[in-house]
Amino acid sequence: MAGLYLHIPFCKSRCIYCAFYSSTLSKLQDSYTEAMCSEMLMRPSAEPIRSIYLGGGTPSVLSADNLNRLFIYINKVYFPGTSTANDPWAGMRDCEITMECNPDDISDEFCLMLRQLPVNRISMGIQTFDNDRLRFLRRRHTAEGAVASMKRLRKAGIPNISIDLMFGFPGQTLSQWDDDIGKALAMEPEHISAYSLTYEEDTPLYDLVYNRRSSAMCAGKRPTNRNTTADGAAVLQPISDELSLSMYELLIDRLTAAGYEHYEISNFAKGVRKHRSLHNSSYWQAIPYIGIGAAAHSYDVSTRSWNVADLQLYIDKIKCSELPSESEVISPTTAYNDMITTALRTCEGIKISNITPSLRAFFTETSATLAAQGLVEVADGHVRLTRKGLFLSDSVMRELIYVD
Repeated sequence: MAGLYLHIPFCKSRCIYCAFYSSTLSKLQDSYTEAMCSEMLMRPSAEPIRSIYLGGGTPSVLSADNLNRLFIYINKVYFPGTSTANDPWAGMRDCEITMECNPDDISDEFCLMLRQLPVNRISMGIQTFDNDRLRFLRRRHTAEGAVASMKRLRKAGIPNISIDLMFGFPGQTLSQWDDDIGKALAMEPEHISAYSLTYEEDTPLYDLVYNRRSSAMCAGKRPTNRNTTADGAAVLQPISDELSLSMYELLIDRLTAAGYEHYEISNFAKGVRKHRSLHNSSYWQAIPYIGIGAAAHSYDVSTRSWNVADLQLYIDKIKCSELPSESEVISPTTAYNDMITTALRTCEGIKISNITPSLRAFFTETSATLAAQGLVEVADGHVRLTRKGLFLSDSVMRELIYVD
């Protein structure tokens, strides 16, 4: 089985923290969609597709015509001959088909369009229910709008909804984070992804914190956790590691108590195994996937490739019937290190017998050292992160990475 990822890089505006490849050049939407359809023809799958994911960027800004065109080509290339007179998407019905959406795009008209497509899972980027923080992030929606969007999606019959949350804002208190969690649980989503706010290079947020640019660049009310430089410019202060840990532990406690399975470091699914993200699990379980679009990645176990992160260049290359990508052959050491940074994120952890024999001694010896520190547990032929290890996962993975 394999996954299919389509990267939709268009955004109406850029969020202050976002480091993903995206563009506000909406005038290229039609030609980009045409190029994606052509790339699908150039990238057939040797295995059946089990999951489809439209990510971005903001896929929900695509026009109805362009979204419909993409699904027509997905059906044509990856599910040939499966359409019926009564159901043009019959071959996809057993797939998990996820579309990322901004709450602000989920209107009644949008939901009506969704009902004409085979999408059966929505991933909605809420981030927070605090309107001041939403403005700080440059999000387009409001907390009230997010709640209304969830109601519209339910009314439209979407059976599987995931929401994204973010914690660790400058100035955020544990009580405020607890309030966000409570409001998220009240919406009863099938899946919750929650991430600590990170400061990625080449983002306005990074500049705000580390390059000491004035926080006046952020719209709306500013977080209060800041000091000033000699010239009076405000500088945001990240929260302490101790508070971040408390927020993460609160997240785990509240969501698991509410019946969510903590199946990956940042991901929680309602019920055991029932609502896990099949597509994202492909990445963590080394299942092959095909990436379509600018900056998209593909993986077939032995090789990995990535498309150029340039909209116009991507379109131009496809027009010349040329795949706009580079690739690498995955060595045994690279495959091992990939497993460390993916499988170890999950609640199942790493199966020791899956480690190549040449690296097994290094893995078991290092795991034993980490187990003595309470960071991993070794049981049932697997190595898993402990609760303590979850918060220090980056450090644990660095220890297990093998350098030739």
